Amino acid sequence: MEFCSLIRTFAAIMVANQQESTPMVSFIITYYELPVKLLCECLNSIFALSLSDQERQVIIVDDGSENSPLPALQRYADKVIYLRQKHQGLSVARNTGIQMATGKYLQFVDADDQLITSGYNACLDIIRKHTDADMVLFDFADEPATSGTSFMRHHNIHGSAWGYLFRRATLSDLRFTPGIYHEDELFTPQLLIRAEVVYPTQAKAYSYNKRPDSITTNQDATHIEKRHTDALQVIFELNKMADRLPKNDQLAMDRRVAQLTMDYLYNTIIQTRSLSVTLQRIQVLRAEGLFPLPNRNYTSKYQWFRRLSNSKLGLATLVKVLPLMKRER
Repeated sequence: MEFCSLIRTFAAIMVANQQESTPMVSFIITYYELPVKLLCECLNSIFALSLSDQERQVIIVDDGSENSPLPALQRYADKVIYLRQKHQGLSVARNTGIQMATGKYLQFVDADDQLITSGYNACLDIIRKHTDADMVLFDFADEPATSGTSFMRHHNIHGSAWGYLFRRATLSDLRFTPGIYHEDELFTPQLLIRAEVVYPTQAKAYSYNKRPDSITTNQDATHIEKRHTDALQVIFELNKMADRLPKNDQLAMDRRVAQLTMDYLYNTIIQTRSLSVTLQRIQVLRAEGLFPLPNRNYTSKYQWFRRLSNSKLGLATLVKVLPLMKRER
C-alpha cells in the first residue's frame, strides 16, 4: 500500500474508532514550507512524553506546502494523522485540526517547535490529577487554581496559542479568525474567559524556535504594515467584545485590551522611531476611546508608560529611550 493511502486509511480508522477510545491529548501540528527535519524533531518531542499510544492523537495539518513531507514521515505512519489542504493560512489550518481532534485536551504545536519533556510531563500530571482542569498555562509562577477571568484580571497573559494545554469542550464554537496576523491575541483571551478552572504553572513546557524568516520576524515593508493593521484590528475587536461581557469578564478583557494597546504603541516606537507616526497612531486610538490608556494599577511598566505617553514631551522621551533598551518579555 502506498504511504499516502496508508495515512488516509489510518485517519479513517481513527475517526471510526473515536467513540470507542478518547485520547487524553490531541496535538495539532501546523506545517507549511519548513525543513522536514524540524517536523520530525517536533514529532519526536511529542512521542517522548509520558503518554501511551492510546492517550495521544497527533494531527499534522499541511497547509499546502509545495513539497509534501510525507516521504520523510513513513516511520510515523501508524502514529499520526496527516491532512493536506490548500494553502489558507495558520488560522484555517488550526481550525481544520480542531475539527479532526477527538482528544479530551488540545495542544497546538508549530512544526518547527518542540515540547520539553520534563516540563510538559508535569502539565500532563496536572490534568491526570485534577479532572476539573480546563487549562494549564506554561511559564508562569505556580499559583492555586483559578478561573480564566480572574487570572486575566490580575495578570498579563501570553497570547500565543501554543502556551497552554486546554480542554476541547471549553472551546465551544470559538475558532481562529482566518486571514489575519496576531490571530492568537484574538483567540486566547476569549478562551480564557470560557475557562472555569485554570492551573498556572512555572513549567518550561514549550521550546519556541524563533526563525529569521518567520511571520513575527519578517521585515518586508508590506508584511510589517499588515502586522500593524491586524494588531489594531484585534484591539478593536476585543474592545467591542468587552462592552458586551458580564462585569467581571469585562474587567478582565479591559486589562488585556489596555496591555495590547500599550504593546501596539511600544512596537510603533521601536519599529518607526518616529514621534510623528506615534502621534498619528495615537489619534486613531483616541477616536476609538482607547487613548489615553486607562489609569489602572496593572504593572509598574504599564504605569510609567501610561504617564509618559500622556504628554508630547513624555512621548518624545519614549521615542529616544525605548529603541536603546532591551525589549522586556
